[in-house]
Amino acid sequence: MQQFRSRRGGLTGKQKAAILMVTLGPELSANVYKHLREEEIEDLTLEIANIKKVEPQLRDEILAEFKEIAKAQEYIATGGIEYARDLLEKAFGPVKAEEIILRLTSSLQVRPFDFARRADPNQLFNFIQGEHPQTISLIMAYLQPEQAAAILSSLSPEEQVEVAKRLATMEGTSPEVLSEVESVLEKRLASFINQESTSAGGIQAVVEILNRVDRTTEKTIMDGLETVDPELAESVRKRMFVFEDVAGLDDRAIQRIIREVESKDWALALKGSNEVVQQKIFKNMSQRAASMLKEEIDYLGPVRLRDVEEAQQRIVAIIRKLEDAGEVVISRGGEDEIIV
Repeated sequence: MQQFRSRRGGLTGKQKAAILMVTLGPELSANVYKHLREEEIEDLTLEIANIKKVEPQLRDEILAEFKEIAKAQEYIATGGIEYARDLLEKAFGPVKAEEIILRLTSSLQVRPFDFARRADPNQLFNFIQGEHPQTISLIMAYLQPEQAAAILSSLSPEEQVEVAKRLATMEGTSPEVLSEVESVLEKRLASFINQESTSAGGIQAVVEILNRVDRTTEKTIMDGLETVDPELAESVRKRMFVFEDVAGLDDRAIQRIIREVESKDWALALKGSNEVVQQKIFKNMSQRAASMLKEEIDYLGPVRLRDVEEAQQRIVAIIRKLEDAGEVVISRGGEDEIIV
């Protein structure tokens, strides 16, 4: 594990990105993951998992650097490199301004609505719905085709026709109008960002992010981690669904799982669990089966913690197997409930 102190200049871009993801938190990081390539996701996940602690000063420095670059990109999009350099010099001085510009590289070209092309289509739609069709069509003209298609599909039939018509007949747009629309949309999106930060990274940070991404993304990441670092992959996998999470499953899922687990494993696992989990299992059994299981638990007497944890892990492995087979679906971030 790496403990990062205030040495921003000695960090790689991947390390800085990992610290930024940890600072932003799992919800926003999961959204960022949606816009990365598979190899980028794997690299970033490894970096996050290797973070043990980030000193507050370094965390603030990384956030400041990210803010500086974002501001510079905004200036470049508005008036070009020289315009950006002039404003940055007034804000930070010539030395700092040049440093920021160099970070972006001299070959950087920023199209209007560059920030929007990295946003989730559903999120974009929430901010532009209700706008005039001309405004919506203007924004869509600068988005990725997949993003524009998702937004167009979300509009009412009448709006779809009107926006498509305006998009097809659109010609030149004055820089002033373009800049104003872009500025308003960017401010709306920026206000959505949660400024709350954390200095803790590590495996749990990866788990929290993976619990919020879709199953396909999770599988891609886990398969990649299995290849490059099997031990780390196993550590992450064990935390993805812990035995206590059984209490959050619905009754149909519990009943399906009960049929796959041996009675002796239930007895050991429940011996070391809390009352909420125990009651969840008992209420999904027949009265006779629940009574027999309670007797078996009492009959065990004192047991080793290791035996309890191993039994719980065997049950978790069965749940994961049922999920992979599509017989049990475990709810992840954004889904309302578990279905079987």
